[in-house]
Amino acid sequence: MSGQANTYLKFGGATAVIILLLGYLAYTGVQDSKSYYVTIKELRGMGDSAYTKRLRVAGNVQPGSIKRAGTHVQFVLMEENQTLAVDYTGTEAPPDTFKDESQALADGRFDRDGVFHAKGLQAKCASKYAPQQPGAPANGMQSTAPAKSVTRVEQNSSGSSADVTNSVANSVAN
Repeated sequence: MSGQANTYLKFGGATAVIILLLGYLAYTGVQDSKSYYVTIKELRGMGDSAYTKRLRVAGNVQPGSIKRAGTHVQFVLMEENQTLAVDYTGTEAPPDTFKDESQALADGRFDRDGVFHAKGLQAKCASKYAPQQPGAPANGMQSTAPAKSVTRVEQNSSGSSADVTNSVANSVAN
């Protein structure tokens, strides 16, 4: 073989090794970052496969179960008469909305000791996301806007329409 062909072979071999290495790193990175969302009931029914996967489990925080020590938090999730002990050891403190009876989403691994070891924790306050009460403004604040006029068109018995104007006050009953 000529020197030029030998150089092309070395360059091609190095390129192939680099491409294979990048493909392997991409594959393992995707495998490590993906997580499966399961309910507590589904987690209990997964058997041995529950111990090998990264999982996300949601539920309501059991009242009185939160034990804090800095960023380390232990608590119990509840869902449909099922409970799950969670041990959170993330780098960040739990969110402010993480309280008794709030909805929480733990991201981590289930261990053979029956405890879910979470590295990520999300929470939302159930009352903050409750449906809007009738007559209440969307932002939950009392309205200071002046009264508005609303015009509606009514049909009378003869089939002709007439404008009727009603005044509507925007006040929220306390």
